[in-house]
Amino acid sequence: MTPAGPGGRPAAPLWRDRGFAVFLAAQTLSVAGDSFALIALPLLVLRATGSVAQMGLLTGVAGAAAIGAGFLAGSLADRLDRWALMLGCDLARLVLYGLIPLAWAVHPQVWLLYVILPVCAAIGMVFEVTYVTVIPALAGGGRITEANGLLYASAAGAGIAGPLLAGLVSGAFGPAGAVAVDAASFAVSAAGLLLVRRWRPARAPGGTDGAGAGRGWHELLAGARFLWRQPVLRALTVMLAIFIFATYGLTDVLIYYLKHDLGQPDGVVGLVLGAAAVGTVGGALAVAPLRRRLGFGRCWIGSLVLGGLAVGGLGVSGLVPAVAALAACYLACVSVAGICSMSLRQQLTPDYLLGRVTAAFWTIHYAPGPVGAALLTWTAGHAGVTATCLASGAVCVLLGLAAVASPVRSAA
Repeated sequence: MTPAGPGGRPAAPLWRDRGFAVFLAAQTLSVAGDSFALIALPLLVLRATGSVAQMGLLTGVAGAAAIGAGFLAGSLADRLDRWALMLGCDLARLVLYGLIPLAWAVHPQVWLLYVILPVCAAIGMVFEVTYVTVIPALAGGGRITEANGLLYASAAGAGIAGPLLAGLVSGAFGPAGAVAVDAASFAVSAAGLLLVRRWRPARAPGGTDGAGAGRGWHELLAGARFLWRQPVLRALTVMLAIFIFATYGLTDVLIYYLKHDLGQPDGVVGLVLGAAAVGTVGGALAVAPLRRRLGFGRCWIGSLVLGGLAVGGLGVSGLVPAVAALAACYLACVSVAGICSMSLRQQLTPDYLLGRVTAAFWTIHYAPGPVGAALLTWTAGHAGVTATCLASGAVCVLLGLAAVASPVRSAA
């Protein structure tokens, strides 16, 4: 069923809407810019210190800062003007990342990275949570899934092309020059937000949950309470936390399988990962028509089961083309299931609470990930990739079967 426009006519494609198209283009360029920092920052540290451990420590500190910011990000998104909040996040990161190439032009200052990266990681978490909250108003209630699919597909495409361009820029102008490109991408994102905000009425700040503004932990836990009280969202939150635990380390397992078991060079590993990422784009573009045709329950459950079968097949495939195809199938299924889940959460959550619900969901969702990744990679090293993939895939399939007996099945 195609969404209808005024007078019952089929609605024009969402990407032709001026506000959404500007938002889509600006955020795509911003994601591509982030890819530059992903490549350049490790190179900066390695060139300055020669220590991989230094980069690992820096990554850990930045990750902890992001998790900490997640507790406040939802409240900020629900209490402040969301467009102004995202604009402030972009401008702050423009300035902070811009300091890095300026400092490196004089002399490498590794200590500066330990200040800037955690702060930018925290600001980035606030931006990401707020970003989710503006999509329903930007796209319209009936086109949330289509909007999320387009945004996810463009981000995945930028994530493929970005590292390739980052390598070229870093080789020509040094890693600091690549960081400068990332800083500039935040200026592009900010300009896009200014234009969209001009075309879209600003949401009034200071919304409440119907019982007055909360304080302290009451405020921070409002999103978790809402998830628990909604049967469908409660089931999804629990099942997706288990899913993340069982699959979070699969990329590492895939790389290990290609290098250790199949004896492939680095170039083939890159090609396989690139081909697999195409599945993410395909799933994102297909999710809106699939959900309209099948409904949420069948679409989400089918994606989980098919993805689990693909993971199980990875460990027994033995051929590089088959590995690439199965990995692409798995990532396509993850894309469909993830976008469906986010879209349903946006549709069921009142606007005044969407920031806190998003922050709570992400915190619960990803918390088991690091432990699961450590366990999955340890199992691959000790029991072999075949057993690891079969076990991980079995968990996915069992979760899909369990969802048949849960409220997820009847969700529209």
